Amino acid sequence: MVRSTLTLEIGTAMSAERRYRIGIDIGGTFTDIVVLGSDGSALTRKVSSTPDDYGRGIMEGLEAVFRDGGIDPGEVDGIVHATTVATNAVLEKQGAKTGLITTEGFRDVLEIRRCRIPDMYNLDYDKPAPLVSRRLRREVRERMGPRGEVRIPLDEESAYRAAERLRDEDVEAVAISLLHSYANPAHERSVARIVREVLPPDVYVTCSHEILPEIREYERTSTTVVNALLGPVVSRYLASLVQRLERAGVGRPLQIMQSNGGLSSVRTASQGPARILESGPAAGVIAAARVARRCGVDNLITLDMGGTTAKAAIIEDGDPARTTEYEVGAGINLSSRLMQGAGYSVKLPVIDISEIGAGGGSLVWFDQGGLVQVGPRSAGAVPGPVCYGIGGTQATLTDALVALGYINPDYLVGGTVPLDAERAREALRAQLAARIDRPLSEAAYGVYVIAASNMIRAVKAVSTYRGRDPRDFTLFAFGGNGPVVAIEIARELGIGRLLVPPSPGVFSAFGLLVSGAEYESLQTLVGRMDELPPEALGQAFARLESDVHESLALDGHRPDQARARRLADLRYAGQAFELTVPVEEGTIDAAAMDRIVSGFHAEHERTYGHRRESVPVDIVNIRLGLRADAGSGPTFDSGRLPAPADTDRGGPRERTAYFGSRTGPISTPVVTRGELADRTLEGPLIIEEYDATCVVPPGCGARIDALGNIDIRIGNAPTRP
Repeated sequence: MVRSTLTLEIGTAMSAERRYRIGIDIGGTFTDIVVLGSDGSALTRKVSSTPDDYGRGIMEGLEAVFRDGGIDPGEVDGIVHATTVATNAVLEKQGAKTGLITTEGFRDVLEIRRCRIPDMYNLDYDKPAPLVSRRLRREVRERMGPRGEVRIPLDEESAYRAAERLRDEDVEAVAISLLHSYANPAHERSVARIVREVLPPDVYVTCSHEILPEIREYERTSTTVVNALLGPVVSRYLASLVQRLERAGVGRPLQIMQSNGGLSSVRTASQGPARILESGPAAGVIAAARVARRCGVDNLITLDMGGTTAKAAIIEDGDPARTTEYEVGAGINLSSRLMQGAGYSVKLPVIDISEIGAGGGSLVWFDQGGLVQVGPRSAGAVPGPVCYGIGGTQATLTDALVALGYINPDYLVGGTVPLDAERAREALRAQLAARIDRPLSEAAYGVYVIAASNMIRAVKAVSTYRGRDPRDFTLFAFGGNGPVVAIEIARELGIGRLLVPPSPGVFSAFGLLVSGAEYESLQTLVGRMDELPPEALGQAFARLESDVHESLALDGHRPDQARARRLADLRYAGQAFELTVPVEEGTIDAAAMDRIVSGFHAEHERTYGHRRESVPVDIVNIRLGLRADAGSGPTFDSGRLPAPADTDRGGPRERTAYFGSRTGPISTPVVTRGELADRTLEGPLIIEEYDATCVVPPGCGARIDALGNIDIRIGNAPTRP
């Protein structure tokens, strides 16, 4: 199930000199592969994901790439990987059997959590069960103060008892999270030593001061537990993948995308698997930011929709928004502090992505009130939509898109996934149209509109809910299904422009190849900004920079190749949560401190609509990140988007499509991206590619810009008053 969309020039004289970099992104339905060559060539592949063994699908795809592209595995200069293994381990409760050791009296912090309920008026709401059962949560007698002072010395006997109990329970991983260890980790280190002494050597051990040395015991404990739970699963997966690559003849280092949009080594990812939970979605946002800068577009909202989920993110002034307010296992992540409590806190830097269960495989169903719903349940890759003909019986969004005439049943993934359009229509007719007493076309269009409405929530979560007006942004759609629904979303939000990059269906995999290595460190530093000496803040940043440089060097990067980014978490005195603001480079003096505070006032007003300059400002944490540019070197043009070659699809140049009751069925031209060159075509229009379909309804116009993006003017979009 593979096919190239790109022309790869094979020159016998140059073959010995060619080098390749490969990006691999695992999704719920497909695994995407992008290959960039030092000779300017590019190649893409989509293969079915293999949830029973993701590595098998990767190797099958690579073998096809090597064979069809004439690539010797020894010519591969590096592979960058984004994976859903970590996320799936939490969602499917398939993580390692984990024990927790904590301070006496804090055994139930995972039960107590925060007083946040995502479904505020649901009296029957049940909070998620802790990832560690109570019998596996053990206490030790000790107590640190918030400034690192020892108030109760560590009782090592209690630590030995806790370790022995967990050994008897045959745990695979241990999380150690003691009170105020961010200020003084001495007791955690002693407990870790005892755990390693008592338990077998293959037990995975995580200390909170290593993964999140930050104030707030629930978030720190939850993050440490998630990291421990994922450790054995991710370590085994990455080790197995490295072995498979080596057996295939690929000897270059494997790099892993982190949730913050930076790359890490296998060693770093294995030590901190909680940092790769959102690796795939982050890669797409990084690539979108790169395209935005090259297009001269400062502000973007990205929409990435595949077979299972839809993800949205915001890019301002060319830089993706980041956050540490993230939950995993919630089923829906609206990236808003008002919508937390449904998952498990992972307070690590992540691209601020809003994610909902809405994709091509989203099931169509009726709720108890008789209303039609689309998602979040999904048919996934197996059994898949009804039209796939591999066992699916319940209608999905993909079935509706086929029935509407948007998707060519003979050209999904370049024709390698044939669809049974009649089977899709029959399922929708029997399960939906007959029940609501509507014609099939209206019923299918209703599914399309409901799905788009669900995705609007994701877009609002990163824009409206953060004090941003989506009308000030350009929508940027990618993923296999993003370009199909994007215009409907843009119209509802009043967005007037849509960009669709080349090879949109594998765009996140391309993002892996334009990302650089990134390392971050943080320190809790609680105090009033007007009382903190500027030199103390400068010295704290210097210590963080030293720590990050050490990690950078361990993974083979030179410090002079990296760019530093300094941040501070600030809040008004009396507030419970912070906003993160940038800290300028150079020496920190009194004037710099004033500018940091001014930046916080401005960000508070932009996010919440008001500022209170008369209230003192507290600093809580400082953060430092170092980013090394993508290791493409001068021979790899990783800034060039892979441009798909137009192929003869052998299908009709027009087909009937339905765009709502106002127009009814319309005979709609079907074109390739290349046919938009040097002209603007008015909708209705369907642009078909190997890995995605772009639907341009009536009232909109599409053209190709200088970088090969489809640039769509959206008509009928509400205008500003």
